[in-house]
Amino acid sequence: MKTKVIISQEEIDKEYKKLFDEAESGGYHLNPDVEFTKALVEGLLVNTKRYGYPACPCRLASGDKEKDLDIICPCDYRDPDLNDYGTCYCGLYVSEEVVQGKKKISSIPERRKKAMEQKKSKENFNDGGLTYPVWRCKVCGYLCARDNPPEVCPVCKAKKERFERFI
Repeated sequence: MKTKVIISQEEIDKEYKKLFDEAESGGYHLNPDVEFTKALVEGLLVNTKRYGYPACPCRLASGDKEKDLDIICPCDYRDPDLNDYGTCYCGLYVSEEVVQGKKKISSIPERRKKAMEQKKSKENFNDGGLTYPVWRCKVCGYLCARDNPPEVCPVCKAKKERFERFI
């Protein structure tokens, strides 16, 4: 039987502010529904105390950090979900369109199962190539390997359209 983890409002408020500041400085946005967002922050804190790492509160963590690396917040699926749906799976992070009220949040499909299946098939196949395209910020030269460029460069804060496919 698991012991119930108690998180104080002070801990939630402190972690919320930290996540908010980190998100905004990195070109991301937390969900503007503060009550909902703080409930997610509480879940992250519970998982941190329970497992030793902030597993996404909307997914089942195994308790094995190596197996859960992809769902440690911010998870591997955040950016593709933001690009495709305007929100990450749990709704903690949202796009600028959502913050501005130009886009509504709706439920989104879970990517993890498909990603795990693709990972297994890639482990058995090595073509010597890259898994993801590499994007370069034309302003500062920042490089990142992922399906799409980030909404905002984490270094110079240039917008997505200032990225070019590098490789």
